[in-house]
Amino acid sequence: MLAKVISSAVVGVDGLLIEVETDIAFGLPTFMTVGLPEGAVRESKDRVKAAIKNSGYEFPNRRITVNLAPADVKKAGTGYDLPMALGILAASETLISDKLSRYAAIGELSLDGSLRPAQGILPMALAVRDAGLAGLLVPSANAAEAAVVKGIDTICVETLAQAVEFLAGKRNVEPTVVDLNRIFIDNTNHGVDFAEVKGQEHVKRALEIAAAGGHNVLMKGPPGSGKTMIARRLPTILPDLTFEESLETTKIYSIIGLLPENKGLLTIRPFKSPHHTISDAGLIGGGQIPRPGEVSLAHNGVLFLDELPEFKKNVLEVLRQPLEDGRVTIARAASSLSFPARFIMVAAMNPCPCGYLGDPQHDCHCSPPQIRRYENKISGPLLDRIDLHIEVPAVPVRDLTEHRDGEPSTLIKERVNRARNIQKSRYHRHKHIHCNGQMGAKEINKYCVLDTPSLTLLETAVERLGLSARAYHRILKISRTIADLDGNDQIHAEHLAEAIQYRRLEQKQ
Repeated sequence: MLAKVISSAVVGVDGLLIEVETDIAFGLPTFMTVGLPEGAVRESKDRVKAAIKNSGYEFPNRRITVNLAPADVKKAGTGYDLPMALGILAASETLISDKLSRYAAIGELSLDGSLRPAQGILPMALAVRDAGLAGLLVPSANAAEAAVVKGIDTICVETLAQAVEFLAGKRNVEPTVVDLNRIFIDNTNHGVDFAEVKGQEHVKRALEIAAAGGHNVLMKGPPGSGKTMIARRLPTILPDLTFEESLETTKIYSIIGLLPENKGLLTIRPFKSPHHTISDAGLIGGGQIPRPGEVSLAHNGVLFLDELPEFKKNVLEVLRQPLEDGRVTIARAASSLSFPARFIMVAAMNPCPCGYLGDPQHDCHCSPPQIRRYENKISGPLLDRIDLHIEVPAVPVRDLTEHRDGEPSTLIKERVNRARNIQKSRYHRHKHIHCNGQMGAKEINKYCVLDTPSLTLLETAVERLGLSARAYHRILKISRTIADLDGNDQIHAEHLAEAIQYRRLEQKQ
């Protein structure tokens, strides 16, 4: 007899409905799984057989064939255990239910029939909703994650027996419900604050501009000047995640199993700080079945690269695409997948290998060739894609001994939110543009119109600094953000002058 159970797979960061077809026929007792199953899926036959027997059901001693359709998509993970077990019980007529066509099922089975959590539940739940199904059966550990998706019933089951009884109509299970408003209440507890940063007012101003316009930042200064401390506080002044942004980010964490336990949504912007020994696959993503890397885990948040010149050159160069496009495309012989990677990159570096070039308190022992080699580890094209270049000098002792706190993150965030609201209104007709840092050439020409004095100032700066066309557009984007922070519709010369000074490091490269 043939039975069909609906499940789901993850392709990239999106869910895809999978039809688990189970056929039980006369013949030698075998259990075959077809439809491009990976190792964990092929091994599921042993888990399914033991779970069915230990749940008190009879396992059919016949020829069993399970097909995972569509057969041209690779199936990975352990989430197919539950639908395969339900399919076998339905095909053997142990389970008779009309709900099988209206409910999807996902979950890993233990040998005793209990359910373990599966990865990628959120994008799967979205696929189930979009397909118009009534609900989704999930393990209890995944219930909060799946219940975030409105429009379907999230049925939490602890064991295979509970799933069978619910589908057969012998057990009533109330759908799991989560309060989204309550989830988003605790989205401001970062544990750090800009008030803790002593001095470095010009650096904090640059980070405020970066947060207001979504601009990338490079900080250059000696060890102990506060580069890392300031970078870690950037998420505290970024606008709160919207529900759509939270869904986008949570999907990425869900498919690789990094979502915190019993937490349905990520409500705080991510901050990722990979070590400089990371590989290009670890940073961008990869693998035989491509998986997201650190740049995708930083989606809608901050990617902090400390000691930038210490990263391998090939690793840094692969950052060009995500910095420009906000996405990462990983091509393999069998498939090509795209992952979102829209983030603010904050990079930090020393001025020389020893770190003390230009520091009045320490002597630098690096030779000019050593300094040039150190700086040349960062290519011109990558440097061009970083909007704000900031010098971070050592903090004077008098600033460290001050008992007065700096400006708190909440006040800075208010100004950032006002500027972002201006940009939200400006780009409401542009689907893929949310802030000034994402403007293309067409939008720059439309929204960054300069008067004659400002245009003359910009032309002079480009000639003297030897800036590229990309750097020219970066300056216009930054000046647009500075004008937004001032609440001005028009870019004035003072806005442009401040924007130009954030490109001064290029003159020294």
